[in-house]
This record gives sequence, structure tokens and C-alpha cells, in this order.
Amino acid sequence: QIVAKEEGLLAGVEVAKEVFRLTSSGRVKFTHSLEDGDLIGEDRPVLIMEGSVLAILRGERVALNFLSRLSGIATLTRKYVDLVKGLEVRIMDTRKTSPNLRALEKYAVKTGGGLNHRFGLDDGVLIKDNHIKICGGVGEAVRRTRQMLSPLLKIEVEVENLAQLEEAIDAGADIVMLDNMEKGKMQEAVRRIRSQERHILIEASGGISLENVRDTAETGVDFISVGGLTHSAMSLNFALEMM
Repeated sequence: QIVAKEEGLLAGVEVAKEVFRLTSSGRVKFTHSLEDGDLIGEDRPVLIMEGSVLAILRGERVALNFLSRLSGIATLTRKYVDLVKGLEVRIMDTRKTSPNLRALEKYAVKTGGGLNHRFGLDDGVLIKDNHIKICGGVGEAVRRTRQMLSPLLKIEVEVENLAQLEEAIDAGADIVMLDNMEKGKMQEAVRRIRSQERHILIEASGGISLENVRDTAETGVDFISVGGLTHSAMSLNFALEMM
């Protein structure tokens, strides 16, 4: 059986099962299983299986690694989500994921109640600081992007100050990302955006932690993206025990 060694939110059970199916050529039998999204506590059985000892031991570390990593992400995401309860804001991930594990790590974020941002560059247009520098300004970056895109696609622009914000609004940005703004400036940015006749979505990003996420949410932004959900989540501890 696989047992949890600490409290948290479970994610990755089906991945762990698939590992044992592969190492046993599909002959392992699962007699008990919790589901992703279940709360777990110390020494709670997560998965009980019967089959070849050799096949189970062969898959032990890989299965535990997946459970530990994905459950850690789901648990951290849930902490962020709980801290902003009652406010009309969603917690989002980023593309700061482990190589080859993006789909699974983003799945873990969703399991924890978060929302997925882009999976790749082809998922959406986000004009960042380097694009702005290359083009010579926010307005020119948006203009060039519009020339290449279908009018049906939305453009998000990352801004670091109120001057860039005004440029993004004037250029017709559909979504504005407020990057590393302190609370006072963020509140003013939100006020200016909400005063526009057209609807502009607002994302806050950069320097977000468990300590300040509630303050950030109270500024009135629509989304808060947290890279730490996937690049800094602590793995949960699981163990395989022979019965």
C-alpha cells in the first residue's frame, strides 16, 4: 500500500496507477484507491494493490515521485485559493514548469482549484518586457502584433508602471498584466482600467506569496498568477509499505 506521511491535497493517483500497470504489464490489481482532490492525512492509505512484488518495487520510486510532486502543487494551490475566498479573483499558474511535466503540473494546479494560464506560446499572445524593448514601446508592440493576428484573438500586455499602463490602454490591449506593482500603484492601475468604457481584464503577477495574495486580491484584479505554484511547491511525503 501507498500511504501519505503528511496532510495535504492528493493529486497524481491515476499517474501512479499507470506506472504500476506499465511495470506489471497490466497485471497489478488495485483494491483501494483515493481520488485526486481528496484530503489526506498522516498514515492514510492512498492506494492498495496486489501483484508481483518485483513489478511493484520496480515502479515504487517513480510512482511516489509523481504523487509527491503533484500533490505538493495541488496542496500549495489550494492554500492560495483558500486565502482569496469570497473575492472575485482566480489563482492562475504560469509556464514556469518542470521540463516534460507541464501538462501534469498544470493538472495538479486545477486539482487544487487553480486556473491554467498558457500551456505554450501558441495558447495566447502575451507582450512582455523584451517584446516592448525590441519594438520601442508598448504601443508599437501592440500595433505590430495586431497586424499579424486575427482580430478574434486577444492581446495581453505586461506593464511595470502607470505610464506603460496608459500606453497599453490606448493601444487597445484586451488584458493587462500588472507586474511587480506595489499595492498602492496596483490600486490606482485597477481604478484607471475600470474607468474605461470597454472591458479590460486585469492580471496581477510577480512577487505574489501566501503572505500578500489576499492584499493583492483586494485591489480588484481578475486574476493572480503565481509562478511558485509549480516552481517552488514542496513535495508531499508518501511511502510504499508491504502488507
